[in-house]
Amino acid sequence: MNDFRHLLASLSEFEQQVGQNPLTLGDALNRLHGAAYPLISLLLVIPLFQPFPLGPMTVVVGLTFTYLGWQLWQGRTSPVLPRTVLDISFSRSSWKKISRGCWKVADFCHTFTKPRLHGLVKSRQGQRIGGMILMVAGMLMAIPFGILPFNNVLPGLAILFYCLADIEGDGLMTLIAFGWILVTALYFVAFFIALYFLGTEVLEHLKI
Repeated sequence: MNDFRHLLASLSEFEQQVGQNPLTLGDALNRLHGAAYPLISLLLVIPLFQPFPLGPMTVVVGLTFTYLGWQLWQGRTSPVLPRTVLDISFSRSSWKKISRGCWKVADFCHTFTKPRLHGLVKSRQGQRIGGMILMVAGMLMAIPFGILPFNNVLPGLAILFYCLADIEGDGLMTLIAFGWILVTALYFVAFFIALYFLGTEVLEHLKI
């Protein structure tokens, strides 16, 4: 069942039950009965919405999105995650942050999402489109920028809107997801152009 109510109820349980003992992502997904692509993607992308680069974590999660997208493109109904990702451990405070983030997303999306443009979401075609979004956004996210602000946020927005599209059955959100992929690509290209012409001046300006 791919809806926010199912996810939010489960996250509240995780927060209450975990106490001081960490809960791995694999254990959480088992309790979600395997979950589905948008729910897994939402759990993985929420912690990435920070303006500053997260180093290797962004690369690992980006490659994971690419792998999930490939499975979705192939038509697999049950997603499989690498063991390194399943073993990621979250504390109670981390689950609390993820839960709050999901609540905000749910409140936000319910103000403007509605079922429409079903061809972009449902059926085999919609599955392939969703897989393409995850693959491209994941590859963009996995580019190892150590100094570039928002390198995890911009492709993360594409993934977030894919999640909204699938959960809410809203094809318009799919188009917005593609828009964020385009924005991300243009942002990265602008960075490389600036780096080519300005060289070390850009690096000095971006130092944190």
